[in-house]
Amino acid sequence: MSAPVRTTVVLLFAAWFVDYVDRIAIAVILPTIGDEFDLDRGQQGLVVSVFFVAYALCQIPGGMLADRFGAKRVTCWALLAWSLFTALTGLAWSFTALLLVRFAFGAAEGIFPSASMKAVVERTSVAERMGAQGLIMSSNALASVAAPLAVPPLAAVVGWRWAFVLAAGLGILVHGAVRLWLPPPRERVEDEARLPPPCERAEGGAPAASGVPVREVLRIGVLWRFSLMLFGYAALMWGLSTWIPSYLSSERGLSLTSAGVFVAVPSLAAALGTLLGGRLSDRFEGHHRKVVVPAMSVAAPALCLMALSPGLIGSVACGTIAVFAASLCYMPIFAVPMRSLAPELVGVGSAVIVFGGQVAGMVVPPVLGLIADAVSFEAAFAVLALGPVVAAVLALVTPQDTESFIAALPRRGNHAPIEKEPT
Repeated sequence: MSAPVRTTVVLLFAAWFVDYVDRIAIAVILPTIGDEFDLDRGQQGLVVSVFFVAYALCQIPGGMLADRFGAKRVTCWALLAWSLFTALTGLAWSFTALLLVRFAFGAAEGIFPSASMKAVVERTSVAERMGAQGLIMSSNALASVAAPLAVPPLAAVVGWRWAFVLAAGLGILVHGAVRLWLPPPRERVEDEARLPPPCERAEGGAPAASGVPVREVLRIGVLWRFSLMLFGYAALMWGLSTWIPSYLSSERGLSLTSAGVFVAVPSLAAALGTLLGGRLSDRFEGHHRKVVVPAMSVAAPALCLMALSPGLIGSVACGTIAVFAASLCYMPIFAVPMRSLAPELVGVGSAVIVFGGQVAGMVVPPVLGLIADAVSFEAAFAVLALGPVVAAVLALVTPQDTESFIAALPRRGNHAPIEKEPT
């Protein structure tokens, strides 16, 4: 990677790391918050899902903001806003206040993903894009390691409220770094050479795709199929990350600190899977079916075995296998759209896909909480096996490369919103 790409990866890695630490902290100490506010598991799940309601609703507006005002500016706005609401989480005085703050926190974080993906697309070539994105997104899994290990001891020392206030300071520091050091977008000469003949150019040689109305991007049915595929992936990941700490604490008798150590194992596996998935995406030039179908065929039975395992070690081992297999699929799900959409439309286009994952985060935690209360945690985790099935099926009915993606796009006259690497 060139120096600007490396700098971009480091800065966005840091931003995503803080994003996930701030987001996961609530799940890590959810039992403590539940005890203070006298919440059952359904209400605890609602604390998590209300974040995703706002997060999902703000995905597409966030993409529109990134396409209009620029990826760097929107990234900085998001960092400042979500850091504020992370701090305010520690000031919540009731269950209702906590829900309102977490909703606002979700809205602030919701404008970030599309801006981040747009920043990567603007600063990388098509050939290196998914590898760079895989490095950045591995931060999510590493944050899933750091949060369970760091937040419970911190909360034990200063209280859970001050733990959120201190976490907000990390976001302020990263905001300053992004604002000062994020490189400018690279020249578009190479990108213009990638545009295939059917794409008209506007005056001055700019891609005509920049004039495609947002509403037409939202009508691209193939993007919503990728969005549903991400729903299947995210159902597994957010279901486990939300409830595993509570499961280990209430059902296996571990302290939150000890549970954090066990949670670190599948989280490290997720980081490795995300990195490897990004590399496979570049090597296969998209073709996500080659990764998603076999990987999810492993993840689904592993979840069932996790639910049925009588021992703690066996349960954690099966969960780790499921998480690693699913994590291999994250970057391949984005590969074809991100290799194919013109940079001018990456904000909205990626937002459509991310939206599906956030709907899963909105729906799955409270549903699993209700199942855990009504039946058992084991039954709740077994239900999660439906997520990998959905992802695998959608992998079979989505375009596997840029050419088939182009063929699935609606046309405005004789141009389409695409970008293509020369052969």
